Amino acid sequence: MVSLFEKWDLPAAAIGEVTDDGLLKFYMHGELEAEIPAYELVLGGGAPQYDRPYSEPEYLARVREFDADKVTVPDDLRSVAEQLIALPNIASKKWVAVQYDSTVGAANTSTNEPSDAAVVLAKGTGKALAVTTDCNSRYVFADPYKGAMIAVAEAARNIVCSGGQPLGVTNCLNFGNPYNPEVYYQFVEVIRGMGEACRKFDTPVTGGNVSFYNQHPEGAVYPTPTIGMVGLLESVKSKMTLDFKEEGDVIFLLGSSFGDIASSEYLHKIQGVELSPAPRFDIDEEYALQRKAAELIAKKLVRSAHDVSEGGLFVTLAESAFPRGLGFDVVASDANIRKDAYWFGEAQSRVVVSVTAKRVDEFRKALGSFPSAELGVVTGGSVEVDGMDWGKVEQWKERYETALESFMAREVEME
Repeated sequence: MVSLFEKWDLPAAAIGEVTDDGLLKFYMHGELEAEIPAYELVLGGGAPQYDRPYSEPEYLARVREFDADKVTVPDDLRSVAEQLIALPNIASKKWVAVQYDSTVGAANTSTNEPSDAAVVLAKGTGKALAVTTDCNSRYVFADPYKGAMIAVAEAARNIVCSGGQPLGVTNCLNFGNPYNPEVYYQFVEVIRGMGEACRKFDTPVTGGNVSFYNQHPEGAVYPTPTIGMVGLLESVKSKMTLDFKEEGDVIFLLGSSFGDIASSEYLHKIQGVELSPAPRFDIDEEYALQRKAAELIAKKLVRSAHDVSEGGLFVTLAESAFPRGLGFDVVASDANIRKDAYWFGEAQSRVVVSVTAKRVDEFRKALGSFPSAELGVVTGGSVEVDGMDWGKVEQWKERYETALESFMAREVEME
């Protein structure tokens, strides 16, 4: 075991051994200094359990007052999309990532094709691990219970869209002062939502940490229960990537569309609405979506899969187009849904897939009655939305990949 740590230049030392007597014994320089039953240190045994008072935050009453009908649908959706794709929460993080060597010590164990989760080869086995971290703190702020469930669900969705089966979770739970009853309410509801989602997706929490007292002069940070999830690919050959593969492939949306703009980047950053509910989410619908996506991937009926998250459907399509310089020609499948919600809303439980034209009938048969919509086709590089020319994908990619660097440069100048 020591040789394994030495191989990866990790300092390690044996500090004890497992016994069967139920006792914890602590030694210093060979002398027994303390001895206590392990039972006394665990929940359910003698460890203290806190039952602190908590109350619903006052701001949630204003969240429930949100009325989407009071938000005007913009006439120029292309302009909105141009602003959206350059927002720091959405734009490429490549400017940061390329400043670090992602291959140090990797020994060719990682795959570099774009996918919703990072895929790491288990050398000599033919298997791979899919790894992701997810949390949208704005969703959690708007609805701690639902927002925490979404964090777990999106992590599982990313694993599935990469060809894996979700296995387990670790977490990093970040909150303000727990002695504030409203902050503790957020914590209680997050734990409740996270637990329910983890049971639904059969992803036990194997570890994690809680960080309280994250405050600034104006109050607590947004509640941020970051979910780290790992999944298994029985064969690395079953890996699914997010990039469109070829001009003429047909683009489908798995899952239902809704006229929901709540807590979206579009609503918050473009429309300037601070308080709104968490986006639409139903855990049973999410579970069904993930099972159907996994089935279609296993049958090799789709050529790409990318989940809809921050930025909505348009950003998902753009991110699928960027890697190979391809474009897309798409039309909203439901004229009754407001256009800003259709393209920029962040309702959950949706995945964009592409299918080769010759397998569309087979794909439809496998779909059965599952909710879906045919959006359009992959193009050679042009972007068309609802019959309107939105330019070339190279222009969109340039804006997407340089936005963070430009943003940071402006911040430095302001200082």
